Amino acid sequence: MTGSAAPAAAPAPSPGRFRWAICALLFFVITVNYVDRQVIGVLKPVIESDMGWSEVDYGNIVTAFQASYGVGLLVVGRWLDRVGTRRGLAIAIALWSIAAAFHAGARSVLHFILARAALGIAESAAYPGAVKSVAEWFPRRERALGVGILNAGANVGVLLTPIVGIAVAGAFGWRAAFLVTGLLGLVLLAAWLRFYRTPADHPRLTAAERAHIEQDGEDPDCAPLGWGQALRQRQAWYFIAAKFFTDPVWYLFLFWLPDFFAKTQGLELFPKGDTGILATIGPALIAVYLLADIGSVAGGWLSSRLIHRGWSVNAARKTTLLVAALCALPLVGVTNAPNAGVAVALIGLGTAGHQAFSSNIFAMIGDLYPRRAVATVAGMGGMAGAIGGILIAQATGWTLQLTGSYLPILLYAGLAYLIALAAIQLLVPRMEPAPLTPLQPEPFR
Repeated sequence: MTGSAAPAAAPAPSPGRFRWAICALLFFVITVNYVDRQVIGVLKPVIESDMGWSEVDYGNIVTAFQASYGVGLLVVGRWLDRVGTRRGLAIAIALWSIAAAFHAGARSVLHFILARAALGIAESAAYPGAVKSVAEWFPRRERALGVGILNAGANVGVLLTPIVGIAVAGAFGWRAAFLVTGLLGLVLLAAWLRFYRTPADHPRLTAAERAHIEQDGEDPDCAPLGWGQALRQRQAWYFIAAKFFTDPVWYLFLFWLPDFFAKTQGLELFPKGDTGILATIGPALIAVYLLADIGSVAGGWLSSRLIHRGWSVNAARKTTLLVAALCALPLVGVTNAPNAGVAVALIGLGTAGHQAFSSNIFAMIGDLYPRRAVATVAGMGGMAGAIGGILIAQATGWTLQLTGSYLPILLYAGLAYLIALAAIQLLVPRMEPAPLTPLQPEPFR
């Protein structure tokens, strides 16, 4: 009829949400990974008393993990790009679960060093594999949020560790805690093999959601990225530099935070009477890593939201990095905190800043490299972060041994993210994709 309104266009069908279920699975991979590596830090005061460790002994044990983790990251990134995430992470989960359980049988510092070295090599596959999976399962504008969610698994893992580790250690001894955390990894392995596939092979992925995932287009055909080629590219060095400067701060909190609260705020590992919720280390750690969880997801959400609102990828990522770096800055004053509540708030804000920063630098790999090169670059940067972790472990052990103060270490922690952001801006001011070698056709035979 003339004058009648045209019928409204039907809303576009939802592309589906199965990719978020895969993101949840990756979240649990990182969660269990962190429970296995972190339990030694939570139980340090008890194990230290039982085994008679010095601060330098503990620093050497932490260094063993960092060194093997770094070497593993350098190798495992290229390995994952070749064998794929499903097979590669299945092997890694099985091996790190066995290595975690081996800690229960340690009888000397050397035994712990060997167990930590084995754990570090196996656990090195977790982050390169998870970030590669996000690049495969999400379009560019959703990757920071996807990485933010899986990255939150690190915080949940650290949050669960005092609950699981302290509860088991209190009931059955600290050795039992390592057996229980190793068993968690085997449960994860069964879930991984049952549910994970690539988008091309997954039977539960709809055609509409597959098209949504591939909206940025296919990756260009290119030869596999080698270490030598990557080291000649500033696009790889942004990630290497960022991880070198900022990962030591995260490792500091992972392995020394319970000790920091015990020595500076007088918190106890186990409750002794009705002395308040912040009289023990467990609630303090839970509060810190809940704030870190918020930072991880919020950092991923913010840059993804800015891109959705029309910001360039460059502006969205770097604005979020600046906000994250400013959140970490108050760490310089945490040694002067007047009470445990203030110390928890400042460290929680700093860990939130770290995780927001981390979510975005991981997402930037997919902005600069095709999916088939993501794990290689992630592994190289991870090795740089592990080297930084070795340096911070040694510096912290010797600083505490000689001065008894965390002040010099925390001064660096507060400034590290502004230093890293300056390096990122210098190396990739415009976020141009890395030049890659075209794939050469097979010769005619």
